[in-house]
Amino acid sequence: QVQLVESGGGLVQAGGSLRLSCAASGRTGSNYVMGWFRQAPGKEREFVAAISRGGGSTVYADSVKGRFTISRDNNESTVYLQMSSLKPEDTAVYYCAASRKAVVTKGEYNYWGQGTQVTVSS
Repeated sequence: QVQLVESGGGLVQAGGSLRLSCAASGRTGSNYVMGWFRQAPGKEREFVAAISRGGGSTVYADSVKGRFTISRDNNESTVYLQMSSLKPEDTAVYYCAASRKAVVTKGEYNYWGQGTQVTVSS
């Protein structure tokens, strides 16, 4: 069982930046592919970004490509999402997730955090 705890959300003006963190319980290291998802009010949860176990491969949703960067520190069992040039449409609850898949993936995640709110004002 993996427990994930997100932090770093908040209120930011359009054009600003935030960095989200996700700490995994225990020394999970590089055991999981890690991903970020988000859910805006009234909408379904959507994929944002994912990173491979070793950190060498990443994938992004088209809507955030070039603005968001996912990274990980396996020594600290932590994954990050650096968000820049934020837009009001980025407003959502952001969730961290872990997958047992061997390769980076947009789906099939097994463990989820509780989420952190990101609000971007216009």
